[in-house]
Amino acid sequence: MTSADITGDVLDVARSLLGWRLRTIFHGERAEVALTEVEAYDGGNDPASHAYRGRTPRNLVMFGPPWHLYVYRAYGIHWCMNVVIGEEGRAAAVLLRGGVPTMGREVMVARRGRKDHLTDGPGKLCQALGVTGEDNGANLLGRGSVRLLEGELPPKIKATPRIGISNAQDRKWRFVASG
Repeated sequence: MTSADITGDVLDVARSLLGWRLRTIFHGERAEVALTEVEAYDGGNDPASHAYRGRTPRNLVMFGPPWHLYVYRAYGIHWCMNVVIGEEGRAAAVLLRGGVPTMGREVMVARRGRKDHLTDGPGKLCQALGVTGEDNGANLLGRGSVRLLEGELPPKIKATPRIGISNAQDRKWRFVASG
């Protein structure tokens, strides 16, 4: 996938983001992961999507241009982040659920306060990379603090039901690099 392909089908784009690298640079500290777990959310066609019932102040970024970061609080505790995809005005996004550290592991350890389970969940991923609500709307292809960089698609990808949702639980829209 290239940056031009982000407007395709949400499931295809979600799968294609596996292996891409997400890099943050805050206060001179770099941290980076290779994405290993994502979930697709298809706006008005998906009752589990934050955009299912239309635009709100919270989800407005999801309706904006692709390649921007949609950041929200889960359960009022953890920051979670999504890559906005698709045509502007159509809310579709890919939740970034997990990754493998490739740069700045010591920074991630300091941010998380532990050495294990650094990036194996959407809240942990945000905390390890330093992403907060202040990054909502960030252009992921720009020269900002949060960047998405092309990577290599893993050889095997497993599709499973999404995690932690109450609607559309049967859809296998979670993609995990395996093997």
